[in-house]
Amino acid sequence: MIELGSINNPRAAQGFIDYIKSKGLHGELRSQDGQTVIICVAPEHFHQAQSLWQEFAANPHDEKYQQASWQVGSTQSPLSYQGQSLNLKARFKALSWLNRTVTLVSISIFIAFLLGGFETIYSMLQFNPAQPLTWFTPAIVHFSAIHLIFNLIWWMTLGNDIEKRSGKLTLVGLFLVTAFISNWAQFLVVGPNFGGLSGVVYGLLGFCWIYSVMRPTEPPLVSNSIVGFMLVWLILGFVDMLPVSMANWAHLAGLLAGMAYAVSDKLLSRK
Repeated sequence: MIELGSINNPRAAQGFIDYIKSKGLHGELRSQDGQTVIICVAPEHFHQAQSLWQEFAANPHDEKYQQASWQVGSTQSPLSYQGQSLNLKARFKALSWLNRTVTLVSISIFIAFLLGGFETIYSMLQFNPAQPLTWFTPAIVHFSAIHLIFNLIWWMTLGNDIEKRSGKLTLVGLFLVTAFISNWAQFLVVGPNFGGLSGVVYGLLGFCWIYSVMRPTEPPLVSNSIVGFMLVWLILGFVDMLPVSMANWAHLAGLLAGMAYAVSDKLLSRK
């Protein structure tokens, strides 16, 4: 195999590999640290792949690479790319203190629930308008493993991307603002019996969406296909077409709060 190039985005690299596979070319990924990924191709495909690589390097976030992953992507474990480990431990350590803290606390609380501490712990973390701390704590409470995993994947991914592009203080502000607004919205419309990081996740999504729209010359923080999927998921929750109970008003309020935060961030950066 001949080295074609390298990139520090494993997800984008896999999209490129899947794209050239759709063209009938053979390539693979190699990585030592889970961050920097080397793209290699078969010698007989090098010259043809080289022009495709240059096109990819100019715009690695083009939707055609993600579409290629849907069409020809590997059905193997998502924890590796072409047999090469992503080194998830190193990737987790690379996250900020806030990202890691929210993740670990959420996991710890869920484990404590499983061990029989649900009633005691939830009574302390449940939303209570008379206790300001509980205006934020429902965000770290989850009631099922799927609920927890789904939210944490989005939290770690979008949160990490936001920090790299806009700074750590932006993620801190987003967490506090979207947790506060989404929790209050759900409480006022439905009541205190809810929990989950999804209001914050929708806030991060809204921020990434509007941030990218207002900076069209920069690579997007989130693709239009992901935004579309999450908006459809939001609508399905409101029309009650999902098999699980959803904190729909927290989702909507979080999304709008994140969008507003992106607008204010742009206005402040201009000043």
